Amino acid sequence: MSFDPQALGYALTRPFLFGLDAEQAHDLTLDAISRLQHSPARRLWSRRRVDDPVTLAGLRFPNRVGLAAGLDKNGRCIDGLGAMGFGFIEVGTVTPKPQPGNAKPRVFRLPQAQALINRLGFNNQGLDSFVANVQRAHRHRAAGGIVGLNIGKNASTPIERAVDDYRLGLDGVAPHADYVTVNISSPNTQNLRALQSDEALDALLAALVARRDDWVQRLGRAVPMFVKIAPDLDDAQIGVIAATLRRHRLDGVIATNTTIARDAVKGLPHAQEMGGLSGAPVFEASNRVIRALRSALGEGFPIIGVGGVMSGADARAKIDAGADLVQIYTGLIYKGPALVTEVARALAQGR
Repeated sequence: MSFDPQALGYALTRPFLFGLDAEQAHDLTLDAISRLQHSPARRLWSRRRVDDPVTLAGLRFPNRVGLAAGLDKNGRCIDGLGAMGFGFIEVGTVTPKPQPGNAKPRVFRLPQAQALINRLGFNNQGLDSFVANVQRAHRHRAAGGIVGLNIGKNASTPIERAVDDYRLGLDGVAPHADYVTVNISSPNTQNLRALQSDEALDALLAALVARRDDWVQRLGRAVPMFVKIAPDLDDAQIGVIAATLRRHRLDGVIATNTTIARDAVKGLPHAQEMGGLSGAPVFEASNRVIRALRSALGEGFPIIGVGGVMSGADARAKIDAGADLVQIYTGLIYKGPALVTEVARALAQGR
């Protein structure tokens, strides 16, 4: 087995980070990446990207492993995160206006289960700051990497006016996005998941697809739009969502967000904290949704699988369930940047 200095570096750093409050460790890490991403110090975490190109929704992805939204909510670290070997980076969720999110503490580790619970609540610096950060990123894209921009609604916006916030978000990010993700599945914004219901989803997507098509005409290029859904859906709900995605000509679906279920972590410290559970415990639930979506949507409809990818074998299982690409987030926290290369290699070798 070859020596991996970056993996060793993360193994030595992780005890320090895990000794801090989870959100403090997160902020400290992003601050460091933001400061160092355009300096020679980037070599400390940079990894050679595995070449495994695939074309999906009209976009050429350099490989099939991406970073899930939520890690870099403000789009500050696209170049630094891209240096870890990702084929695509998704940043956000961004809301039209800045908002602080929910009260702290709001992020909790469950190391026995390789899991996190968060109730951050779309804390972000708002659309103007987000777009400015995205515009400053250049190295990841220059190397062929794809950037997805994830939009949501402000907590203060009534759910019946949610479409207004999503329109504002789409207008702000469309000129700068390789693809846009509509996040209607976070459990941490009151009533947000109600947008996954039949009539609400139909109305929202009708409005956003019309606005997306306007942007396609203005920009002279495609602006693929994905919808991110929850793992806590039954087969009937998944069938309705699949039919709605088809009807409105969405470009793809991301499955899944965090879960509100706690059966897999029952009895562990922090298990009863409110918020979304991510990491290994959501693996099977997300795979169930992916399989149901593939069955309902048929071959050819793009699906990005996310939830509980902690190894190359986990990523392969997502593909076998019906996903075309995979994303990681919690696995990166527990395993470090070496996981990106492991996943990308596993998917490339499995072709």
